Amino acid sequence: MSPKQEIHPDFLHYLKHKDEELIQLYTDVRTFILDLYPDSYELLYHTHALTSLYTVTKKMGDAFCMIPIYTNHLNLGFNKGTLLDDPHQLLQGTGKWMRHIPITTRTDYDTDEVRTLLEQAIQISIKDANLKTPLQGTIISKIKR
Repeated sequence: MSPKQEIHPDFLHYLKHKDEELIQLYTDVRTFILDLYPDSYELLYHTHALTSLYTVTKKMGDAFCMIPIYTNHLNLGFNKGTLLDDPHQLLQGTGKWMRHIPITTRTDYDTDEVRTLLEQAIQISIKDANLKTPLQGTIISKIKR
């Protein structure tokens, strides 16, 4: 595992209090995202949910997806989900922009359909951020301990 793939200690501090199955599921979804777009910036938050946000710049507004972890479940959230072409109707939610996919097993996210949604979301974020050349991301913890 590359240093970029390692979970930041601030995030791990809270993650380790979750159920082992939820930790493993989070780790797998995170790896799925980072394998698809390794130059992501990973922004980490601990508010109402322990959340990792994946973005094409250092700005939250340029995020393409997120993984909020709640007490007993997690979601794969799409910040501009209403702009995505979702012919398989995987996305849930009623917000103005945000949509999510509830994740309980690997088959909920490790599919060509979800990969296509992520690729669309990445392209929308790159376009909206007006990036001429890809940036190489890093992990940025916003967690206060």
